[in-house]
Amino acid sequence: MKSASTPFLLALCVLAVAWRPAHAAAPCSEAEHHQFDFWVGEWQVHRKDGSVAGINRIDRDFGGCVVHEHYLTGRGYSGESFNIYDSSRKVWHQTWVDSSGLLLMLEGHLVGSNMVLEGKNRQPDGSEIKQRITWSPNPDGTVRQLWESTDPKGQWVVAFDGLYSKK
Repeated sequence: MKSASTPFLLALCVLAVAWRPAHAAAPCSEAEHHQFDFWVGEWQVHRKDGSVAGINRIDRDFGGCVVHEHYLTGRGYSGESFNIYDSSRKVWHQTWVDSSGLLLMLEGHLVGSNMVLEGKNRQPDGSEIKQRITWSPNPDGTVRQLWESTDPKGQWVVAFDGLYSKK
């Protein structure tokens, strides 16, 4: 024989699972998740000499949790990155992949107004190279991307220095 309280308990369980507090914040809505928003947009990328390096579209995807980069040169080279603030570790993470087969994983923080991400990758000979990319928003709305790598002596050298201008 069923207890009269069984339907009541079942209804209470369903309500407990379905109920969400009205004041619960949306995922990725904290300020830290928006520290890289200055990079979001449609960009033309120029090298230091003024020549066009490529075009870059940066979107906020997956409910605004991911800063997704789409880079094209128009000369056969392309790449994408996924950037996310990992609130459990309080760090920004980037995974970059490209048409040359490069996988680059970087992590870091906002330093002042600059996003600075660093990582390491192995060369075919097994040696390890440090990578550091700094994105700096400029007062005129452009963004500078400075990519540095270590040389065989461990000294930082510029791998790419680009200026992003809104399309």
